[in-house]
Amino acid sequence: MKVLLALAATTALSAGAAYADCPYPAAPDKLPDGATATLQDMLAGQKAVGEYNKAITDYTSCIDKEVDDAIAKGGDKLKPEQKADMQRIATQKHNAAIDQLQSVAARFNEQVKVFKAKAADNKKP
Repeated sequence: MKVLLALAATTALSAGAAYADCPYPAAPDKLPDGATATLQDMLAGQKAVGEYNKAITDYTSCIDKEVDDAIAKGGDKLKPEQKADMQRIATQKHNAAIDQLQSVAARFNEQVKVFKAKAADNKKP
């Protein structure tokens, strides 16, 4: 039992240290409301989502690199289970970040549809 607790503690410490330099990026504070937004508002929203996309890409690259570096640094000292746990945690963080990005992009795209529909309605005689 003590061996299992020591293994779990070592894995948790190793995994926690692996992500210390990879801060999770904040999503855009506010996305434009397509029903009331101006073209400039929509372009600013597009830019914010693009910047968030880049920040998420940088974040996922960072966590992937850090876990690879931690595994390489641990070398033969790390048990296969520890390596697998570190990779599993990195994959979960990676997937959660991508899911969040897709959610933000989907919300923005919905507002683009609303904005375009409003513009089309304004062109009708």
